Amino acid sequence: MSISFLTGIHFLLTYACNMECDHCFVYSSPYAKGTFTINKIKETLDELIKIGTIEWVYFEGGEPFLFYPVMLEGIKLAQKMGFKTGIVTNAYWATSEEDAELWLSPLRELEISDLSISDDTFHYGEEKDTPAKIALAAAEKLGMPVGSIYIEKPEIDTESTEHKGEPVIGGGPLLKGRAVEKLTEGFPGKKYDEFIECTEEDLRNPKRVHIDPYGYVHLCQGLVIGNMFEIPLSELFKNYDAESHPICGPLLKGGPVLLAKKYDVKHDENFVSACHFCYIVRRSLLDKFPEYLAPRQIYGLD
Repeated sequence: MSISFLTGIHFLLTYACNMECDHCFVYSSPYAKGTFTINKIKETLDELIKIGTIEWVYFEGGEPFLFYPVMLEGIKLAQKMGFKTGIVTNAYWATSEEDAELWLSPLRELEISDLSISDDTFHYGEEKDTPAKIALAAAEKLGMPVGSIYIEKPEIDTESTEHKGEPVIGGGPLLKGRAVEKLTEGFPGKKYDEFIECTEEDLRNPKRVHIDPYGYVHLCQGLVIGNMFEIPLSELFKNYDAESHPICGPLLKGGPVLLAKKYDVKHDENFVSACHFCYIVRRSLLDKFPEYLAPRQIYGLD
């Protein structure tokens, strides 16, 4: 199949993080395992050249600044190959504006194309002078392209006219990963048979994918095409067919409802969102499809 639609690769440089946020899609924590080596980054970048359509390479996690030298070298290698580069960070390292400039100056010299800084209550509670704000000020002072990522906590909206007064969930993260464990309790659900499509990811023609330290190529966190350490990345995409993929195929035809029905997954009657339902069904299928639903730690399992 053609892969001309694929323009972005996001390295999950590490699953480790200094934080353990309730909304984390990938279950990152100080105890999470898995970090890219520089040799594996080089192998991946060589594959991106073969694909031929990649424009952007991002480094994120977990927290990529925990492995600063590897991140820096990865960015240098990606730029030498002609890719635009970006980083996503929680800016834990910005203990003062002067210190933040020390961390950021090498990245300014490399002229990275984007720096995205997470700054919300999931990361810093109600703190006002957060490390993220310090890092933002330092990056702006250095003239770097920078922006903040702010994810609101989910809340019940009973005033929605679109849903005729029915309580709906407003704002908040997608309900997968640790968010399912930490953020769904107490929220009203909808009957499962309403969730007949995936609205959050383009499973047929993805424009970006995430690659983790174990080699898994993620269409959605925990839903993978295959493992690039077993089959070269360019070959994985050349051979990828969404309709024949055992998880993507049912999701494209009938959403989480059809996925559960196809594999006879027993489940609750109500779910907060399609992501919530899909995640629960996929977690039930881990042992059946370990090559397509991985790694287990994204599902809160060892």
